Amino acid sequence: MTPFILRRALLSALFIISCLLSNTTFAKTFTFTAIPDQDQTRLKQRFEKVANYLEEQLHIKVNYIPVKSYSAAITAFRNNQVQLAWFGGLSGVQARRLVPGSEAIAQGKEDQFFKSVFIANTKTKLTKSESLPPSPEKFTFSFGSKGSTSGRLMPEFYIREHYNQASDLTFKRIGFSGDHSRTLALVQTGAYDLGALNYKVWEQALSDGKVDLNKVNVIWVTPDYPDYQWTIRGDTHKYWGPDFMHKVQKALIAIKQPELLKAFPRTKFVSASSSDYLGIEQTAKSIGLLD
Repeated sequence: MTPFILRRALLSALFIISCLLSNTTFAKTFTFTAIPDQDQTRLKQRFEKVANYLEEQLHIKVNYIPVKSYSAAITAFRNNQVQLAWFGGLSGVQARRLVPGSEAIAQGKEDQFFKSVFIANTKTKLTKSESLPPSPEKFTFSFGSKGSTSGRLMPEFYIREHYNQASDLTFKRIGFSGDHSRTLALVQTGAYDLGALNYKVWEQALSDGKVDLNKVNVIWVTPDYPDYQWTIRGDTHKYWGPDFMHKVQKALIAIKQPELLKAFPRTKFVSASSSDYLGIEQTAKSIGLLD
């Protein structure tokens, strides 16, 4: 074999090995993210534990990466930067519409019967009622993220249903805090009169002693609706085998560790499917958040 032919053979072999190593490295790292619905410290504590748990169950490298916004979580999922995500109802619908074949595979038991709570600063003199308050035009109102199901979509839906007009025509001023924890803080300090947030974040804040009931209280609770879920890309079989989606679903549903469940907080995870969120999709279309 001549030196030229030998050199070409070696370069070809190195190229093939490089490709194989690249694919192997990718296949060994299963990456997921989550919508940033609370403060980053709590999210990091929660999902790094989930990553460790999934590594043990799936026997592959698992990595959690944080994102700064709901739209960033959807973009990472669309671009295959992450293969699994903890989405809210609306963000999950948006992500699955962008990635054909992706599926909702698991949700918290409580996510089947989720709720939003409407809260008010006590200076408004509003108390808990069976309906939304009269004379809303004198109050300011804060949603959470613009892409949040429990902090924007469903509150907006019920505002329109009750007042027969959009929120920006109903209240003196509306705003978007970015996440549920900030909505609570803004209403508690009086920066906004009213707000809506995820009932689980409200309950956790109460449990953690972060709610001053002399300054803020719940004035109305929405009816139930489906919300958070784990959604996985449909092409994961290309990297981790034909049954990988089911393996991930099984691992998530099998979570029993109290410290993992409490971090969400959920009592357990149950199976889910994309069809569970058809109502969320139709609601989003009805108020112009989806085409």
